[in-house]
Order: sequence, then structure tokens, then C-alpha cells
Amino acid sequence: MRNEDVLQELETAAGKLDVKVSYEALQAVAGAGGMCRVKGQFRIIIDKRAQVSERVATLAQGLAQFDTSELELSSQARDLVRHYAMRRAG
Repeated sequence: MRNEDVLQELETAAGKLDVKVSYEALQAVAGAGGMCRVKGQFRIIIDKRAQVSERVATLAQGLAQFDTSELELSSQARDLVRHYAMRRAG
């Protein structure tokens, strides 16, 4: 599966979890982006200049904070989110 397909799948999953995804020009010190909460709504902000693989990683890291077990995800997307969830758990 191509990274572009995984990205689209993760964007769809974020929408189902009511997590807004936005692409913005971030300063270099901010990295590729991440999760935040704006006015009570979860939001994943991704640097619009990031490569697709970085976008996928940033989105998967953000979604790893949620229960995605009920979402229909490809094995590649699920494994990626699970990987970041396990890293968070330490």
C-alpha cells in the first residue's frame, strides 16, 4: 500500500474520531506537527511542507492516543497506529 493511501485512510479515521486534521506551514522548531486541543476539539496539525511519510507518521502518532479498535483500518495503518501506541505506553 502506498504512503498516500495510508495517509488518506488515517485522515478518514481521524474524521470518524472527530479529530480535525489541518496542514499548515510550521516553523522548523515545531517539527513535523502533532496533536493539540483547540477550544475543546482535538486537532492534529501537520507541516504542509512535510513529506508524505512524515505526514503519515505524525497522523499515526496522534491517532495512537485514541481507541481505534472499532475503526476499519488496513493492516498497515493499524500496525502503524499500534506501533506508536506501544511507544507511548513505554
